[in-house]
Amino acid sequence: MADRPLDLITSRRNPLVAQLRALHQAKGRREQGLLLLEGTHLLQEVLRLGLRPERIVATPGWIERHAQLVRTAPLLVQPVAEAVLAAAATTDSPDGVLTTLATGTLPDAGGGGGFVLALDQLQDPGNLGTLLRTALAAGVDEVWLGGGADPWQPKVLRASAGAALALPLRRQPDRHGLQALLERASASGHQLVATLVEGSAGEAIPYWQLDWTQPTVLLLGNEGAGLHPDLASLAGHRVTIPHSAAVESLNVAVAAGPLLLERWRQQRQRTTGP
Repeated sequence: MADRPLDLITSRRNPLVAQLRALHQAKGRREQGLLLLEGTHLLQEVLRLGLRPERIVATPGWIERHAQLVRTAPLLVQPVAEAVLAAAATTDSPDGVLTTLATGTLPDAGGGGGFVLALDQLQDPGNLGTLLRTALAAGVDEVWLGGGADPWQPKVLRASAGAALALPLRRQPDRHGLQALLERASASGHQLVATLVEGSAGEAIPYWQLDWTQPTVLLLGNEGAGLHPDLASLAGHRVTIPHSAAVESLNVAVAAGPLLLERWRQQRQRTTGP
């Protein structure tokens, strides 16, 4: 016998609203062991990655517009009134669906891999989400974070367009934890690469002159202060991104693009030729 459809929740005082709103904050995510994913695209990414959501909450209008997606979901969708969904969401204009996902189902970061992105105290959720999306596109194996923005907050998850669900992430509480990871990576044979502002150091080379196909950890720093000197001192390689003098420096999320994708370019060139 088919599962009986769930009853429509119409009250914003329903306990479900408080449970979902608690996931806006890191404390609530830790206590429940859940992430809050907002929007159709993130639900589609969860299903594409073979992850099983804990709960799907949607308005009747969304359910009607996405009947095929509802049929393929691994659990019943909980219908809620639009006012209820709006009360539970973080965005001003939610598109009609919220998904919760257990943190224990996400990829485990434990091996390091041949290409690692290490971020020192990155603060802006939009920058972090964009970086994670670029890292996934560039074939990064793991991302290490030394403090900074919580990668599981809804704004980062939205900005990453689902990349945060596919990338193994290892978050240390502060810079010292990140430094310990970097020291172990260096001892295991990874080259540590720091990015400097062009003209700030004579030993830095244009990023394309580095052999990125070697086991590599790329270090990127805070939006305002840049990479902390204690971490920069660990790097055996320093690269620059040459650009017009019309701007002093590039946004960290923008700068990461050519750096991360250069490894991809060099690897393809080795296998397919120039």
